[in-house]
Amino acid sequence: MLTCKEQVARSSDFIDGQLSFRERLMMHHHLLFCPNCRRFMRQMRLLQATLRELPEPPVPGLDELAARLAAEQKNTIK
Repeated sequence: MLTCKEQVARSSDFIDGQLSFRERLMMHHHLLFCPNCRRFMRQMRLLQATLRELPEPPVPGLDELAARLAAEQKNTIK
């Protein structure tokens, strides 16, 4: 049986369907007996679903522009 630490380490691959049949069985077996890991997996699935609903990433270069404007503002305040 997997430990909780091993379960957490493989959780993303499990959710993404990237584990072998044997690894998936080991994950399911652990989840049958570990309520904490079941809760963790529910939270991971909720997080993944939430991230899918986020809007598209901002325009490229926006972070650099914001940093430059913040630096200019900081220089004018002095």
